[in-house]
Amino acid sequence: MKRYLSLLFLLATTLLLAQNTTNNQVTVKGLILEDGTDYPLEYSTVSFINKEGKTVTGGITTEEGKYSIDVPEGVYTVRYEFISYKTKEVPNQNLTKNTTLPTIKLAMDAASLDEVVVRAETTEVQVRLDKKIYNIGKDLTAGGATVSDALNNVPSVTVDIDGAIALRGNENVRILINGKPSAIAGFGSTDALRQLPAEAIERVEVITSPSARYDAEGTAGILNIILKKEKTLGLNGSISTSIGVPLNSNASGNINIRTDKFNIFNTTGVYYRSGPGRAFFNNNYFPRTFLDDNGDPVTVDPQYDQVIERRDYNRQGDGFNTNLGIEYFLTDKSSITASGFYRKGGGRDVTTNNTSNYNDNTIAESILRVENEDEDDSNYQFSLNYVNNFNDHGHKLTADLQYDRGKDDERSLISEERIFPNNTALSAEEIIEKQNQTEYLAQADYVLPIGENAQFEAGYRGKFEESKTDYTLFEETGTSGIFVRNDSLSNVFNYNENVHALYSQYGNKFGKFSFLLGLRLENTQLKGKVDAENVSENTPLNLNFDKNYTGLFPTVNLTFEIKDNENITLGYNRRINRPRHWFINPFPSRSSEANVFQGNPNLDPAYASAFDLGYLKRWKKFTLTTSIYYQHETDAFERVQEETGEVTSNGIPIIRTLPINLSTNKRYGFELGLLYNPTKWLNLNGSFNYFQFETEGFYNGVDYGAENTSYFGRFSSKVKLPWKVEWQTSAFYRGPSNNSQTESDPILSVNMAMSKDIINDNGTLALNVSDLFNTRKRNSLTTTDTFTSESEFQWRRRQVTLTFTYRFNQKKQRQRPDREGNFDEGGFEG
Repeated sequence: MKRYLSLLFLLATTLLLAQNTTNNQVTVKGLILEDGTDYPLEYSTVSFINKEGKTVTGGITTEEGKYSIDVPEGVYTVRYEFISYKTKEVPNQNLTKNTTLPTIKLAMDAASLDEVVVRAETTEVQVRLDKKIYNIGKDLTAGGATVSDALNNVPSVTVDIDGAIALRGNENVRILINGKPSAIAGFGSTDALRQLPAEAIERVEVITSPSARYDAEGTAGILNIILKKEKTLGLNGSISTSIGVPLNSNASGNINIRTDKFNIFNTTGVYYRSGPGRAFFNNNYFPRTFLDDNGDPVTVDPQYDQVIERRDYNRQGDGFNTNLGIEYFLTDKSSITASGFYRKGGGRDVTTNNTSNYNDNTIAESILRVENEDEDDSNYQFSLNYVNNFNDHGHKLTADLQYDRGKDDERSLISEERIFPNNTALSAEEIIEKQNQTEYLAQADYVLPIGENAQFEAGYRGKFEESKTDYTLFEETGTSGIFVRNDSLSNVFNYNENVHALYSQYGNKFGKFSFLLGLRLENTQLKGKVDAENVSENTPLNLNFDKNYTGLFPTVNLTFEIKDNENITLGYNRRINRPRHWFINPFPSRSSEANVFQGNPNLDPAYASAFDLGYLKRWKKFTLTTSIYYQHETDAFERVQEETGEVTSNGIPIIRTLPINLSTNKRYGFELGLLYNPTKWLNLNGSFNYFQFETEGFYNGVDYGAENTSYFGRFSSKVKLPWKVEWQTSAFYRGPSNNSQTESDPILSVNMAMSKDIINDNGTLALNVSDLFNTRKRNSLTTTDTFTSESEFQWRRRQVTLTFTYRFNQKKQRQRPDREGNFDEGGFEG
């Protein structure tokens, strides 16, 4: 690695020296402002183009909109660019001495329907018509954090204690990396996002009204995570390291070399973390009544009427990730990019479960169960991307090929001993689970502008996924130390999901009214096969299946511009939620001896139709965004808990969690966002989301219909203090919620961070406290006819982290997405 970096440094130095020795250097200065407000446009791009049409050098503006760039003597066309603003070019500039060019004013590009952007470099959030863009580098509380932690600060998004990600309270959200499904995100699982450092990503796009260009997967919408990729000429980069309590250490760096012909970029990180957590369960069991063979009712008392579990988690994990790519510019209009991503992680978790069994408030038995789990997982991804911009007006062709491979090996040894009324060793268990996943992706998109305001787009995407889960359970014979394979639970599950998609969309603008109409056709094939030694012939589940679905998914996005700074939007889209492989694997996996999760291969995809009515109004220092949304979902997924009729070796009823299709799920919601920048030293950001779910459906004769009204809100403030010190405080509150069986208490968490620039502003030292008051705990109560379960769960206690970042040839927090790096370009994004 050191040798590779040395070669990159040598190459960049040689190129820069070659440029500097051909001509004498002159310094060119200037100022770029927003037309109409005279607001300085921070991080605007300035390029100097010679007579042959090649970019010789360039730079970006400071926070005051100023630039100062060293340029070889010569005659140039000077190009000024800023995302969502009209590009300006000033030709025939004869630069033979130090020169200050006239002030340039850039106007917003009203012809681009998708780029009505709130000026957001003074805040952490950009707001567009169909999405919110969250700049990770602007958030002080993200220092030393993971991607999962950073997502929990994004408007409209929540991440619960278990790491489940929800958009507007709906967990059926699609997660993309650089606009595509990826092994980096763990093939749909959110566990990988808990390992990827927040420093590896540039921004997160929250897409609430996706156009036909995007996958129809995810009834809630899409979260698109964009990895860092610098665009500035020359050599630049940064390194960051952090240490925290409880132990949380990581180091990461990114480096970028760009010339006229190629751009090499790399982000690499390592981490080691220790995450203590705890949980408490209080289960009460009632007498059960059922009919015997003669049809007579029989009542059976539980062996224990109360079971209390106290769990302590000691999680340790380490990992390495790197993203390396090279972009080669074939012509001024076309390029090809090859990139590779690799992530390797390991975990050593110890879960101690102290279970006390009671009868009539008197302890009858106490058992200590210890689970030692070792995990080794890795993901790698290779991708090729081709871009051809036929002209400067948006006529464009892109093509992508991607290969992903993931591997996850888990080995658990579970030991038990009775510690009351006597000390007796019990039989142990060993579980070995191996998962392998492979995914191929092929995609092509074509964009054709028609006239001044219209645009047509069409494309294809094929995704082919294969996964294999090998689950083996060994049970100890007595306490002999001899383990025997349990053939009733050990199995191999093979799963294939193939999706072909074609789409087209057309958009146009007439005066203040614009529209984008799209239609996507998707064909889905789901295949599953179970190999096991001993399978019950009477199982109600279809162990082997081959299903095929074809659906049409229309999208409509309308915009009416009341004024330049005020608009109304209306969006409609139909989406699908396909069950993931762990949701349909029919063999149970055990979180504890008495609690199992079992997939349901009879699950069918869920379909949803969603409507979103939005309003945006921005003033000079204040921005208001609000929307009302409604969603109607059929065959919605719901997790239900029920007794299996089986008991553990010591007589405790085994409770099964099973995902099922319910008939309908209706969602209503209201969302409000406020951005207020009263002064240059104070930025305020707040959002509020209120929603109601109505679920209808029966399973095994039980009515699971329920209504759930809840809400969540967040507030963030950033203060710029003297001596280059910044202070940020963010708070999140989620109100109480419920489904047909479970009521959950509200959750409040507060994060706080401070940073100071040092070493001539090239370095930043930041102190971050996550969950300041140690209140991020989930408390819930589950009630059924045969048992109640009261629980408290805390994934990780309060975290204090100190982070140091050093930048070379790179401005602080240069996180603004530019036109070349925008994965949503092509316009008409609603």
